[in-house]
Amino acid sequence: METDPVITLPMSEEDGISFELIELFFFAYRDFVADPDSMLAKLSYGRAHHRVLHFVNRNPGIPVANLLGILKITKQSIARVLKQLIEDDYIAQQTGATDRRQRLLFPTQKGRDLALELSLCQAKRIEDALKTLPQGTKESSKAFLYAMIEPQDRPIVRHLNEGLETSSSYDPSYQNRHK
Repeated sequence: METDPVITLPMSEEDGISFELIELFFFAYRDFVADPDSMLAKLSYGRAHHRVLHFVNRNPGIPVANLLGILKITKQSIARVLKQLIEDDYIAQQTGATDRRQRLLFPTQKGRDLALELSLCQAKRIEDALKTLPQGTKESSKAFLYAMIEPQDRPIVRHLNEGLETSSSYDPSYQNRHK
């Protein structure tokens, strides 16, 4: 059986792709998550824990179903993470007042403190980077990041980001109704 020949030349702009921006995203994301990853590793936690802590702290009382919609993950993939965060007293789970099947997630003070600590280093990295750029870059950066999000998800993200959507009214099926 013949194998393909080995390629010795790197992919380049000649392939019709801007690899510089792609690589900058890789490196920026690597460094953006490095400090929180290090802090979480000391607790035997990972990025999934960070995402859950972040969105529960930004949306106290968020139903588990809505969190799954935001993160675009399944119940199975979040079960272990939620169990750990609840057992370790970073998140509290309560039953919905009107729908007893609903599970609402709230941060505890311990969870809020950790989420703030994780976000502080990321906020500092962003602010330090923005300080090196011309005035008004923050708004341009926000517009660019929104443009990177799938068009059907932009209204949801905008509402979550601007606090216009409460955690209890966020509907993960929104994107299916507004395509």
